[in-house]
Amino acid sequence: MSHQDLLYRYLFEEYEVRGELVQLDSTYRHVIEAQSYPVQVQQLLGELLVATSLLTATLKFEGSITVQLQGDGPVRLAVINGDNNQQLRGVARHEGELPDDGKLQSLIGNGQLVITITPEQGERYQGIVALEADTLAGCLEQYFAQSEQLATKLWIRTGHHEGEPRAAGILLQELPSQSEDHSIDFDHLTQLTSTIKDEELFGLEAEEILYRLYHQDKVRVFDPQAVAFRCTCSRERCEGALLQVEKAEVLEMLQEQGKIEMHCDYCGAHYPFDAIDVETLFSGAPGNDANQLH
Repeated sequence: MSHQDLLYRYLFEEYEVRGELVQLDSTYRHVIEAQSYPVQVQQLLGELLVATSLLTATLKFEGSITVQLQGDGPVRLAVINGDNNQQLRGVARHEGELPDDGKLQSLIGNGQLVITITPEQGERYQGIVALEADTLAGCLEQYFAQSEQLATKLWIRTGHHEGEPRAAGILLQELPSQSEDHSIDFDHLTQLTSTIKDEELFGLEAEEILYRLYHQDKVRVFDPQAVAFRCTCSRERCEGALLQVEKAEVLEMLQEQGKIEMHCDYCGAHYPFDAIDVETLFSGAPGNDANQLH
């Protein structure tokens, strides 16, 4: 199957519940191939990618969401950033031996889940959740219960399909309502969604997945939104960073190393700067005299 990175939003016509389904292929590969991550970290980044995509789909404005795990365990940091255009990037920091028990706390240790919502216009919001659940999905469900007080259920999976890494997930959430309690409807849909298998999430088209799960219910599926990896690094950004450093310090680095190598952890890009590059850079900067570089 020709797999595309897409996010689908859908509504149940007869229930006050909405859903999202995302399937990630190339976006996931871009993130985990940027560095030599161990399998456990690859899986964690895949789960964070799915979670961030599902969360950004809930935005009702232009802006971004950062989903970050931080703690004192073998994985001290794992973070994914996404925006309302479903452009994602991420990175992780780890050291030492990694456990294989699949539990979130074993990887992160004593830590927390931090969700930062940054609208392009308006105030930034940050939610912090203790890592009390064994899974990222469980922690996110606690976040929704605290922040939005809406019943929310997530299914997040990582694995392989036809030899390629895949990540996918589903979100169900009750809609704000003035009607009587409809938890029975939500429980019904939760039970149906819980039957999803990894091979279905990774290998089937979204429409077929939704039909298999909810063919006895009326579901309105909206046009999908493309999901993509996007890194904001550039040579110009690296030049700007170098210009923030004292010229003498840059020259000292050049003398010691022969050239300056700047590396992007998000995408793996390298930006080398030799003596000519540095001279050109500083000679064109306001207030700098090229003669001072000789």
